[in-house]
Amino acid sequence: MAPEALPQSPTPAQTPQRDLLRFITCGSVDDGKSTLIGRLLYESKMLFDDQLAALEADSKKVGTQGGALDFALLVDGLAAEREQGITIDVAYRFFATERRKFIVADTPGHEQYTRNMVTGASTADLAVILIDARKGVLTQTRRHAYLVSLLGIRRIVLAINKMDLVDFSQEVHERIVADFTSFARQIGLDDVVAIPLSALAGDNVTEQSPRMPWYQGPALMPYLDEMALPEAKADRPFRLPVQWVNRPNLDFRGFSGLVASGRIRPGDPVRVVPSGRVSRVARIVTADGDLDEAVEGQSVTLTLTDEIDISRGDVLADAARPPEAADQFEVTLVWMAEEPMLPGRSYLLKLGTSTAQCTITSAKYKVNVNTLEHLAAKSLALNEIGICNIGLDRPIAFDAYDDNRELGGFILIDRMTNETVGAGLLHFGLRRAQNVHWQPVDIDKTAQARLKGQKPCILWFTGLSGAGKSTIANLVEQDLYARGRHTALLDGDNVRHGLNKDLGFTDADRVENIRRVAEVGKLMVEAGLIVMVSFISPFRAERQMARERVEPGEFIEIFVDTPLEIAEARDVKGLYKKARRGELAHFTGIDSPYEPPEAPDIRVNTSIMTAREAADSIIRYLIDHAII
Repeated sequence: MAPEALPQSPTPAQTPQRDLLRFITCGSVDDGKSTLIGRLLYESKMLFDDQLAALEADSKKVGTQGGALDFALLVDGLAAEREQGITIDVAYRFFATERRKFIVADTPGHEQYTRNMVTGASTADLAVILIDARKGVLTQTRRHAYLVSLLGIRRIVLAINKMDLVDFSQEVHERIVADFTSFARQIGLDDVVAIPLSALAGDNVTEQSPRMPWYQGPALMPYLDEMALPEAKADRPFRLPVQWVNRPNLDFRGFSGLVASGRIRPGDPVRVVPSGRVSRVARIVTADGDLDEAVEGQSVTLTLTDEIDISRGDVLADAARPPEAADQFEVTLVWMAEEPMLPGRSYLLKLGTSTAQCTITSAKYKVNVNTLEHLAAKSLALNEIGICNIGLDRPIAFDAYDDNRELGGFILIDRMTNETVGAGLLHFGLRRAQNVHWQPVDIDKTAQARLKGQKPCILWFTGLSGAGKSTIANLVEQDLYARGRHTALLDGDNVRHGLNKDLGFTDADRVENIRRVAEVGKLMVEAGLIVMVSFISPFRAERQMARERVEPGEFIEIFVDTPLEIAEARDVKGLYKKARRGELAHFTGIDSPYEPPEAPDIRVNTSIMTAREAADSIIRYLIDHAII
């Protein structure tokens, strides 16, 4: 039956105040999530006549339900979703009953799109986990349940869907419930309500189905409508991450952002974190005028009684109960990229309104989502969940995720592609973050450079094995020595005899190899030296990390550009032959990738020039750019 036409919107005085429930639907692929949400929209009469007509036409065109309405088409809006019959993106939908308003996030079930599921769950109060009655509890079901638990959702509806395809069997229902609840208890999910249903046929969606008389519990819609909402944590301390410093003129300076927790009034003392400076709130400014109080969820601008240096990413907080500040943490990390997580590689971390450079210093272990066993791990692959230590380039304000989602949840971004590659939860700051401090020195880099009469820098030679990096670096150092310059040379083979002799040639070890050398190179620059670094350094991300360890102008990337066939033909050390015979794994250019520089400072091609000519061109560059 077609839904009735929507009435004219009542005036605000006529509209009863309705609370809001945010929930997520998740589970394995093709469990019927989109169909269930489409059914809820249909039954709650949230469709206009033209939407219903389009649904009827699209259902006939697709023809997957034998002429019946295909409710999934209401939610699967992308062409790629309709073609494949799966959900790819997160789809947010709104519907309402007389009692309550709902925002539901329909998230993908396919493992490839787990990142989207995490996005949808980050603001939800409840999770509806669907299970195909024919398949039972799958690995992806357990993964989603585990993620839901990690993200702090404690209320679960276990929707056992497609009961019509198992003849509405009570035995099937009870077996699935027993299997899931056993796993749920192990991850702290105790509030689980199991509802057998058929989203397509409507059984137990809005009212109890006569085809399952053995089930005496609530139907899904009445349960969502009548369940008590989770209570907000009482007396949470005030937190406002600064999003924008509002300075329209010289007479006004305010700090704008969303109140993440607590409340604030004019006159209240606030502490700025991480700086620790204390002031008082002068005004609470909004577009509609000043407020006497701001509470959680409001976007406001605060002015203070004192002039304090505050920037985007700082946090204005309860002066008596401020958040901590640290630059090293233990975290739970969900990896979301095809490329594995590599300790030592530099990423961007976004937490609240702050952004910092982040390095995963170590992976402590990963979690088997089927058994919850802790497994040793050096890195994380797509969809794996692990406990890691991370380090940042500066302290940031934070709360543990269990206390505050906004200041405890973060994402990691690949610095080269700008893609989100991971999401994580902060547990606590590491003690050494508070105990290790920079020691000031009296003889700094400027003094060292003045004494040596040169501009310190790193000359970073990169290229395939056999390209001629070490030969050219040696010639450049000889020329610099003859000119009275103070130099040092770090060669890949030589360093692996000492500093890096514990490292192999996996991608993770290559990243750590370059990280260590970059740190040593930085120390040598601080000592006023011109440093030659001759390493294959196959990954752009690590070369960029090395560049950022020193100041602008102190890193010169030299690409020794030699085609693979020429480098392999030289094969001075016989390494290519071994790699071709399968005796040498992870060899760059053969079974491990090399990412050539996209815009090197210097490019020399040893297939058309001699090593001497290449060295001369580098010396000319150093003279032209006032390095020597």
